[in-house]
Amino acid sequence: MSHRSIRFPVVALVAAVGALVAASVTAGAAGSPAPIVVDDSTAPSSITIGGAPVLNTTRTVQHWFGQTLDPHNGVTYGYNMVGVDPATNGSATIPVDIIPLNFNVAGHSYLGTDVVAAMLASPQFQTADYASVSASSTGPTAANPFGGSKGPGGDLSAGNSGVQLEDATMRAQFNKVGTGYHLILDTPVVHPAITIDVPSNHGVIATRNPARGVYFADVDVTWFAARLQNLNNSLGYVDPTHLPLYVTNSVMLYFGGNPANCCIIGFHGAGIVPGRSTGPVHGNGNQPVLTYAWTSYITPGTFNPINSWAVQDIHALSHEIAEWADDPFVNNTVEPWLTPTAPQYGCTGVLETGDPVVGIGFSKGVNTFEQGLTPGPDQKLQVADGTYHPEDEALLPWFMRSSPNTISQPTQSPSANIGRYTLMGDLNPFPGFRAPATGC
Repeated sequence: MSHRSIRFPVVALVAAVGALVAASVTAGAAGSPAPIVVDDSTAPSSITIGGAPVLNTTRTVQHWFGQTLDPHNGVTYGYNMVGVDPATNGSATIPVDIIPLNFNVAGHSYLGTDVVAAMLASPQFQTADYASVSASSTGPTAANPFGGSKGPGGDLSAGNSGVQLEDATMRAQFNKVGTGYHLILDTPVVHPAITIDVPSNHGVIATRNPARGVYFADVDVTWFAARLQNLNNSLGYVDPTHLPLYVTNSVMLYFGGNPANCCIIGFHGAGIVPGRSTGPVHGNGNQPVLTYAWTSYITPGTFNPINSWAVQDIHALSHEIAEWADDPFVNNTVEPWLTPTAPQYGCTGVLETGDPVVGIGFSKGVNTFEQGLTPGPDQKLQVADGTYHPEDEALLPWFMRSSPNTISQPTQSPSANIGRYTLMGDLNPFPGFRAPATGC
């Protein structure tokens, strides 16, 4: 699958890259169409929706404005990010509303309510020590030229302890480990689940490999994005100063009207209120602006463990939270970049921290949810290992071509560039992340 940034006239969708865990379903249930098989070699992706300019007086999520010179093209790029300016060493706590979505697709149910507890227990909302990790993604080898399988862990972010995952990421991004700077997600308020019945022409049951026996709901992205925008407009408790987080259970999205064009695993968006989604923005930037995200927990074994070991459980959640924090209003632009680790994005000029490193990640925390063998006959491909699998994140200096990099936390071993370009630093096995981004 390969797609560049795209926009639709009403439901504006911009290709970027970002599944709550589901109970696996059996193939060919009575009265249901046979599941489709998606190419197991395709990479996961995500999208962004809408976008809105804001002023300091706008009623929206707490945020700050910064700017950085890109020495490669001589352009100074401005950006809004969630929280407080790291230079102040201050702390921000953002309220979160979790909204589970229960999907009924082709005679099967995928309940977002089933995975809320697993998400709440994950490093995204619980504190941990990020000094080291027990496992991380491997790079290319002769036997596996694309990399992405499970490898040994190692040192990650010394001193980054007692913090949530996104807090650790932001502190590393601005070299604020050990200071009073924090970006904290408040204990989420979990709202009643919303049931979504997917018409037969907008959703199917799919698997990436029948031998692994893991099935998921494959839903049309344009149809789903429109449904979610309606929820943004109609739910009375949606507050622009909070992060509404819609969660699903093994629901993935396809684009272009073809279920084989899978799999989008998450998105984040922004828009005006009361529209709260997409469309023209009026009011000179001084109207309420809502930021929000959808993410799906991924059942272990959904993606090929040989080249996508880390794409399970909260991989999509960590991707979308990190991108929301660094680009909450979906309008932070950078010099266009291209990377062989994420060819599905093509040449893109957006500050989407998860896109370049999608599929690259590490183990953290204790995960007790759906950690048994996958139900298929080829159980040796089981990848569940009792931990969560956050995604690595590309940091601001990578996009800004900063070299030497005096913005982010230094690499684990001394380097000529000084600072790291992704959260994993030296643990990221791909050479393109030991140096700034390159052009298209």
